[in-house]
Amino acid sequence: MPAEAVRVDPAPFSGSYDPADVTFLMKPVALAPTAVADKEAAIQSGKRHYSEMIAPERVPGPDYLALYDAALARNGARLAQDVASLAAHLAERADGREVVLVSLARAGTPIGVLLARTLRAHGHPAVHYSVSIIRDRGIDRVALAHIAARHDPTQAVFIDGWTGKGAIGGELRATLADRPMGFAPTLAVIADPAGQADIAATDDDYLIASGLLNGIVSGLVSRSILNDAVVGPGDFHACVTYPQFAAADRSQAFVDTLAPLAIAALPQPIDGHAARRPALVDACEAMLADLLVRAGTQDRNRIKPGIAEATRALLRRMPERLLVRDAADPDVAHLLHLATEHGIPVEPLDAASRYRAVAIIRSLGDDQ
Repeated sequence: MPAEAVRVDPAPFSGSYDPADVTFLMKPVALAPTAVADKEAAIQSGKRHYSEMIAPERVPGPDYLALYDAALARNGARLAQDVASLAAHLAERADGREVVLVSLARAGTPIGVLLARTLRAHGHPAVHYSVSIIRDRGIDRVALAHIAARHDPTQAVFIDGWTGKGAIGGELRATLADRPMGFAPTLAVIADPAGQADIAATDDDYLIASGLLNGIVSGLVSRSILNDAVVGPGDFHACVTYPQFAAADRSQAFVDTLAPLAIAALPQPIDGHAARRPALVDACEAMLADLLVRAGTQDRNRIKPGIAEATRALLRRMPERLLVRDAADPDVAHLLHLATEHGIPVEPLDAASRYRAVAIIRSLGDDQ
């Protein structure tokens, strides 16, 4: 086994959340981080898949954390309302049966916690697991088997925070096309500007505060890892945990702040989303086609549409530019902060775009 990788106990755990809030079906491991530039070069050259490596994480500085606090204060009530509406829809869909929330680590995890708390507060039985899904590699079937042994897979709903261009939604549909163990690829999200979710509270690409941060708002857990050095047969997909960041952790505070608001909110109907999906998909594809030409690439993976996806690109990738629809929009203030900090050029995005921001990843070679 490589010196940088060490196996660790694969038992289910709850990260920095209350154990009643979530069970992570992931395997905590120790894995040396790969520098962002080295990781990007390995991905773009095809030498390694992104899931085999983990980039370094750090606690953001006070200016950036202040932008997170402002986003939570500004949009928290809206997010709580959307959680309430989504929870009510899932409860009606379950018709008295247990709702099995399977959040997609890690952006789905805070949303899954809020949904579980809201459902239970209104008397609806719910359980919440967080599992790994990886583009081009699929969902963790070991984790699904763990859930299927304990709950009815036909009641499972997969939870994410938002859609960017739909890569994860497509991966979920592909990996569950054969309905393994009875699981269906039902995806529920807060915001679905790409039209890729089965259930969504809104189509608007608005700033969901948890999208500003990495592990310190997701239970001190990294994104998932699928590397043969640390994941063997029968193992859950892996992750790294960050107990060293406990003093800066916002995970519990985020859900403790919003859950009471979601529980108290009056749910709004969200049934109209399904009818809007085809137009959303068409608009997203048209935008992607335009941006691929603008970026001079055929690689869709270099285009990161949406506030949250652009944020992740600026935090842990190597963007060549940031596009924003309205530079005065407070929902992109943190992106402009990161762009200034890292010297990333900012350009205008089509004012008619449903997306408020898009990041384009820098090419490190000929990707034509």
